[in-house]
Amino acid sequence: MSEQQPPSLTPRRILVTVWLAVFATSLFFRAVDPIIPQIASDLGEPIPTVALLATAFALPYALMQPVLGALADMLGKTRMMFACLVIVTLSTFAGAVAPDLTVLMASRVVSGIVAGGTFPIALALIAQVVPVEQRQVAVSRVLAGAMLGNLLGSAAAGVVADSIGWRGVFMVNGGFALAALAAAFVGFGGPGRKPPQRLNLKAVPASYRAILGHPLAKFCFGAVLLEGTFLFGFFPYVAPLLHAQGEDRATISGLVIGGFGVGGMIYSLIIAMLLPRLGQQRLMFLGGLLMGLGLMVMTSAPPWQAQVAIFMLFGMSFYFLHGVIQIVVTELVPSARSSATAMHGTFFFLGQSIGPIYYRLAFTDIGPTAPLIISGCVLIATGAICAIWLRQRPR
Repeated sequence: MSEQQPPSLTPRRILVTVWLAVFATSLFFRAVDPIIPQIASDLGEPIPTVALLATAFALPYALMQPVLGALADMLGKTRMMFACLVIVTLSTFAGAVAPDLTVLMASRVVSGIVAGGTFPIALALIAQVVPVEQRQVAVSRVLAGAMLGNLLGSAAAGVVADSIGWRGVFMVNGGFALAALAAAFVGFGGPGRKPPQRLNLKAVPASYRAILGHPLAKFCFGAVLLEGTFLFGFFPYVAPLLHAQGEDRATISGLVIGGFGVGGMIYSLIIAMLLPRLGQQRLMFLGGLLMGLGLMVMTSAPPWQAQVAIFMLFGMSFYFLHGVIQIVVTELVPSARSSATAMHGTFFFLGQSIGPIYYRLAFTDIGPTAPLIISGCVLIATGAICAIWLRQRPR
């Protein structure tokens, strides 16, 4: 089900357009985390309940990935990405005027449902136009856009919230989403193109059976599920933990979480140099090791300046592991790349939806120390297992 692009949609044009879309939508992925205490205070809701806004976004994102991936393979990747950008823009503005937590949650659910039409489909488009031997570097460039979005989204969210309130964060993010929508219309030559193949719904189950039946699938999807649960599930509790230490400024929470974006950008700058020197196996092991050790250090409740450095380490080491997994996923079933990357997103964001619930229950019952140590051990083991088993690129 390979989608052929018209001559006007050159690889460079696609990559630039995808970069802009990924950057804009990444702005609000982590933008809510630093402003959870403000939202809770304004809407009169408990902080742990408001922290579940992360789950409200991540769970539907995860569950809708197989549907979006299959539709992108059948209806056209650029067309699906454009449609998702339209809905993301509208739902983000709706969040800005939400009168209560129920409406805000609903806007995040809608955003989560369609946000899967950006980054996972972007990976499929890159795999479609970039040879496999050049793909990890190309993906790292788009990741730089995602990490820049994460960095500015979380850091700017704190500044905007302290200046004009948390609703301003949604307005600013909606403006960026609208700009990305306009860029996609220009870059894709309209609202996207459909592939020349006929719609074949019968091929969808067969594609997913082939993807899930691949011997490397369980390692790829299992690893990203654990990353989402034990690393990203911790992010919504950064602001509350800083709040408990006496740091009430949303700007500081945003800077800490924004450190992840800085680390991701460092990764994108050094991966071309590190990959031939370390190889994929060492990168994966190092990524799991550093993520795990970073979570363990967080048990000491270090000052916020040190936490910024730890989150920079998280951003760099996460992509040491995750970046290799992404490349393997794009080659599981080349004829159904959107479906494969969507399944990747399903497990990753399913982990991100489970993670906040795990941390909420664990922190409430036994405090932060033991859960963070357990999470660190899980991530170290994940990196080691991937380094052992993801040795050969699937063909």
